Amino acid sequence: MPKHRPNRTTSLRDASDSLKMEGTGSWDALEWTKIEPISRFVSHANLDFLLGDEQVVAEGHGVVLVNTDDAGTLMVTNFRLLFLSEGTRKVISLGTIPLATIEKFNKIVVKVQSNTRYVDKTPAQRLLQVIGKDMRIIVFGFRPRTKQRRVVFDALLKCTKPMRIWDLYAFASGPSRFKHTTTPLVRLLDEYFRLLCIGPYHASINMIECGSFTLSNDLWRISSVNSTYTMCQTYPFALVVPKIISDDEVLQACSFRARCRLPVVSWCHPLTGAVVARSSQPLVGLMMNMRSNMDEKLVAALCGKLVDGSRRKLYIADARPRKNALANGAMGGGSESSSNYFQSEIVFLGIDNIHAMRESFTRLREYMDTHGRASSDGMSSFLRHGGSTWGGGNLSSMSASVSTLGDSGWLLHVQSVLAGAAWIAARVAMEKASVLVHCSDGWDRTSQLVSLANLLLDPYYRTFTGFQALVEKDWLAFGHPFSDRVGMPSFSGTGNIPFELSRQSSASGNFPGSSPIRQSSGTFSSQPPASAHSHNSNNYSPIFLQWLDCVSQLMRMYPFAFEFSAAFLVDFLDCMLSCRFGNFLCNSEKERQQCNVFESCGCLWVYLADLRIAEEGSHVHYNPFYDPMRHNGPLLPPAAALAPTLWPQFHLRWACPEEAQAGEIEAQCRKIAMKCNEMQKAKEMAERKAKEITNAMDSLNVELRREKQLNSSAMNMAKSVSKENMAIKRAIQSMGCKVHFSGSGECTVDIESNPDFRCCSSKKEPNSTAGDDKKDLSVSVLVTEDDDEGSNAIGRVCETLCPFRSGDGGCRWPNGCCAQLGSQYVGLKANFDAFDQLSINDSYFKSE
Repeated sequence: MPKHRPNRTTSLRDASDSLKMEGTGSWDALEWTKIEPISRFVSHANLDFLLGDEQVVAEGHGVVLVNTDDAGTLMVTNFRLLFLSEGTRKVISLGTIPLATIEKFNKIVVKVQSNTRYVDKTPAQRLLQVIGKDMRIIVFGFRPRTKQRRVVFDALLKCTKPMRIWDLYAFASGPSRFKHTTTPLVRLLDEYFRLLCIGPYHASINMIECGSFTLSNDLWRISSVNSTYTMCQTYPFALVVPKIISDDEVLQACSFRARCRLPVVSWCHPLTGAVVARSSQPLVGLMMNMRSNMDEKLVAALCGKLVDGSRRKLYIADARPRKNALANGAMGGGSESSSNYFQSEIVFLGIDNIHAMRESFTRLREYMDTHGRASSDGMSSFLRHGGSTWGGGNLSSMSASVSTLGDSGWLLHVQSVLAGAAWIAARVAMEKASVLVHCSDGWDRTSQLVSLANLLLDPYYRTFTGFQALVEKDWLAFGHPFSDRVGMPSFSGTGNIPFELSRQSSASGNFPGSSPIRQSSGTFSSQPPASAHSHNSNNYSPIFLQWLDCVSQLMRMYPFAFEFSAAFLVDFLDCMLSCRFGNFLCNSEKERQQCNVFESCGCLWVYLADLRIAEEGSHVHYNPFYDPMRHNGPLLPPAAALAPTLWPQFHLRWACPEEAQAGEIEAQCRKIAMKCNEMQKAKEMAERKAKEITNAMDSLNVELRREKQLNSSAMNMAKSVSKENMAIKRAIQSMGCKVHFSGSGECTVDIESNPDFRCCSSKKEPNSTAGDDKKDLSVSVLVTEDDDEGSNAIGRVCETLCPFRSGDGGCRWPNGCCAQLGSQYVGLKANFDAFDQLSINDSYFKSE
């Protein structure tokens, strides 16, 4: 670890509004007097980077982002704190953070030491420190005597701590084009149907309203006992319970568990019947001697029997350290006794509570800020002064040692959650045992372990649609208190009493029930201002963030098993922390129904899906290595693989962006995949063109064959015509006629001996076609018909010229198509096919 620079100033993290620093400071290097403020306000009409319904509340000019020494304009909108570059007028990502993602902010005054005697006249530096829930600590510097910092600070104080949940940007922007396609209630039922292999049913609003969703298989059934949320305020409206347990028995069993969160099924194996179940701690009391026969019967029913008829083993996984579970006995809680639950074994997983996770995350964030390139004090960073590697060491060799991460202990906590989930998945997959998981309330560590075990067991949850179903089932439906843990105002059910208090009294059943679809009318108010910004209270903790960190560790271990990438997890987490959408508002399914979140706010899942539509499989959210057939069963990582490393895409993206690109190979593979897609498309286009050309050539070949056939037919006809002409010429010459053919195609026949014939010449047209040529080769002889003896003209012609005319007037060539009056003479245009069949005297056609 690099040593701190000797001139490092006091840390900003412990500074307050009244802090005065004297002495050489890291911010002394900033030349504040050279940064001139913009003389006019930025035109709001040209702020095309603002989202829909995003409005500017306040702005400061000539502000310096100390982390990177950038100057620009700082704006506060109703959704985010937005920093624009002075020169490019573009949004700088590091200085832009959603208001809901801000954990806290402080005003700091730094007194600059001067060597001159006019120390008191040197203006103090006005700084604004903003600490985010997404690992960043940013500091803005303001020009003295401008009061711009006060304007920005007051706007942040008002906008980051809304009095009511309705004042959040998610309600102001509305659903817009990211409206829910179906309600989460319908999606939860569809997931239940999938788990229980109930088909071909598909859930609908009508099915929920009429209560017809209570379907079952041989072992499990969907119960509507909590459809009005009267049994348990923080459980979903539909629960999966053993088929042999009635609703009355469920109601009796719920009172033995904290907040009435009784054991129910979260996931069941489709073949073996083993289940992963969840609940809260049992109320066994200080002496650990309280029992419930109905609770024991319900837990026993979760086991069932194996195929061979033997009893299935039951593991009860208590997520807490053993001493914490015993300490809860003083408040009426505690843990089960294996002697009270048949064939069971109690295992303590040793995961710390939400307070330890919050403190660990804070230390990790400070460590990253200290050793990153973009340190919040602008000067102390090791990398900004010539360091070649990140101060935390080589990322690829990072281990779970707390010493390498500033004693934060974050990786140790991540390892504990991973090990617990892997142990649960191994018991279900390898031993065919059932596991009941709980912590104190059953909505923090329990949600982490159950959802992570389900992710290991079921390949469906490693896809986009399956991951959504997993989060909506095990986190949202089962009441993880997102408003409390993320630090947003929560919904209050009774007057001005904070809803956290009313949640604690849910076991007594004092809450009026209401339908999950049609809520009864009433007056609802949010938390009082003192508790509205709950990240300042003990309820704030990065539990869901830690779970996503565990998912990223599994993605590192199994790069081919997940359809989505680490970039998808980061964008998903950013959307959740920003509260831009309504999916993660409030603390339970019931609260979201009462606030009508699904109709009033946009849907995060629709937004993320919309991002992927344009680029399809090449989008950064897709894992280019995903191979669903390679890991189509459970993932059971060995213990040696559970040593976590930093999640570079999230932990290092602000403090050290270069190291955050640890997935450069993934990016290169994505580029290669995009190039392959482009080449594939080009190949398909070339194949289409080649096919079109082949089809065209085939068509041309057919046309060519047809032309050849026509040409052959024409040649044969031409030969026949030539043969005919030669025969005609010989026939005419044998009758004493003279035939003259000229080079121009003219043919003249002179008949000298018979004055009754008048011959006409046939002339070949210059532009005639091949078919016309054949006609032009024939010679026409016209017969002159006298009025008194016209009827004998044909007879004389036949008798005189036709060699096949018999003396009695008969014809020896009946198929020769003899001419009639006014037509061509038979001897000059005859049917030569019939002529060839005759047996005639060759003396008529002597050669020349």
